[in-house]
Amino acid sequence: MRKRKLIIVLTFLFICFSIVIFLPLQKVFAFTETRIDHPILHYIPLTAEDTFQIRYTHSIHKSDVLEHYKRVDGTRIQMLGMEYEDLAIGMPSFAEKNQTLTKRDGKYYLQFDNEVIENFTIYIGDLDLDLVLRYEQYEYDLKKDLQRGKSYLFEVKRLSLYEQWKGVRMK
Repeated sequence: MRKRKLIIVLTFLFICFSIVIFLPLQKVFAFTETRIDHPILHYIPLTAEDTFQIRYTHSIHKSDVLEHYKRVDGTRIQMLGMEYEDLAIGMPSFAEKNQTLTKRDGKYYLQFDNEVIENFTIYIGDLDLDLVLRYEQYEYDLKKDLQRGKSYLFEVKRLSLYEQWKGVRMK
């Protein structure tokens, strides 16, 4: 009888431990390398703040571009807009359907009405130009934390403690 109670208690504790370790609870910005068999997950833990930006220096005309995003519906990403100085190669010079392009104080502002995506791929170029993710009051240097010359799938997802231990937390 006593042995049976001990087995039941140990089984219960094991199940509780497994749930805590393997249940995906923590929302993160996840960067998963593409085109590789066993990618290492890089992540940034999320708090209550829903908005974030990606700032980069355009490789051709060397001016800053700031993209604005918002986390919606738990793990989806809403593209809010972008601001930039030049209409040169690679930058939108007109608004498409459900977009608005305006110019103020020498900058162009492209706003998206309701563009929601699940994820996107970001390429970490091998040039000494800025590429940072701004979240809350922090800037994460993606060229320092991720490998240059590689592509990463960017998404908002939930991770378990086990997945966090296996991955790399970005600082």
